[in-house]
Amino acid sequence: MQYRPFGKTGYDVSLLGMGCMRFPRSDDGKIEREKAYEMVRYAVDNGINYFDTALGYPSSEEVLGEALDGISRDKIKIATKHPFWNSKLKDSLRRDLENSLKKLRTDYLDVYLIHCITKDSWPNIKQWEILKEYKKFRDEGLIKAIAFSYHGEYETFAEILKSYDWDMCQVQHNFIDTDREVTAKGIELAGEKGCAVVIMEPLLGGNLSNEPKIVSPIYGRARVQRSPVEWAFRYTANFPQASTILSGMTTLKELKQNIELFSREDMTAGNLNDGDLAMLAEVKAAYKSIVAISCTTCKYCTPCPQKVDIPGVFEAYNAAKMYEMTAQPRRVYSFLTKAKKDAGNCTECGECEPKCPQNIRIIEGLKKSHELLKGWVEL
Repeated sequence: MQYRPFGKTGYDVSLLGMGCMRFPRSDDGKIEREKAYEMVRYAVDNGINYFDTALGYPSSEEVLGEALDGISRDKIKIATKHPFWNSKLKDSLRRDLENSLKKLRTDYLDVYLIHCITKDSWPNIKQWEILKEYKKFRDEGLIKAIAFSYHGEYETFAEILKSYDWDMCQVQHNFIDTDREVTAKGIELAGEKGCAVVIMEPLLGGNLSNEPKIVSPIYGRARVQRSPVEWAFRYTANFPQASTILSGMTTLKELKQNIELFSREDMTAGNLNDGDLAMLAEVKAAYKSIVAISCTTCKYCTPCPQKVDIPGVFEAYNAAKMYEMTAQPRRVYSFLTKAKKDAGNCTECGECEPKCPQNIRIIEGLKKSHELLKGWVEL
């Protein structure tokens, strides 16, 4: 297993981290505990020392705690997260931390993250002085490192990163998201500040493990023949600032395959040359050419009177078509549904269509997007 420094904390972590959101589950949605225990213990025995979970992952903290019970605490690093999606959570912060510690069967957390900071939630986090509370927890020895996870554009990320001396940031990045989310520039900025960088979604929710027909010939011309999964992991490992790369593995087979990949001597920063990066850029362009609805996210169609996130809906629909997989796009769409921004709220008022410079038949597009993406249930 390859290891890298975890920012300025003074210790190293496995380059492959185990994301615990996707533990194996039975048809009724419950985690298959024995299978999860086997995976976690195999991971520890084979060099993985970083485990990522969250309060919002159903039963994940509890199962991870059970799986790690009896394993020497100094062999592993445990990270979990607390969400700040509404004001009520502010008053439960200490209680939720204590519950997480209890479920994880530990006296302290190596990393405690503010879960999924967004442009909209950041002002509230500052107003509520959440970081002040985190510092209290650290002074009491309940947590070791203060961190945050983030989905969004570079500008807000940079503002958050520069606002405090963070120990770690967890960001989405892969070779498709090169010009969105935090971008490579954000990862480099975190490295300059000595902040550990944990990369999530290296396979874009599993989408990059698939190989549409339009992509296969490009991979076939590569200087070295590798699976799409390996190319995607190597892209993120290529960043020297990356401390660990999370993978939400569901089967022992996936875990073994990934451990083998991340144990190779050349799975290092700089493992890709300019030709490899140019090839991945070509793969990205091929994926993008599959786009079904020609939305450029210019947002001229917004705001919608019914608060439908029209560009967000079309982005999820295009992803489902682009990667020939619907699970992750449907999951993303479920978040729009929870926020009441999904296409099901469209009243067909027609206000959006005259504003669209691409002349998209938006109402029709919203209907077919909703039919494809609706119904996801978060287990």
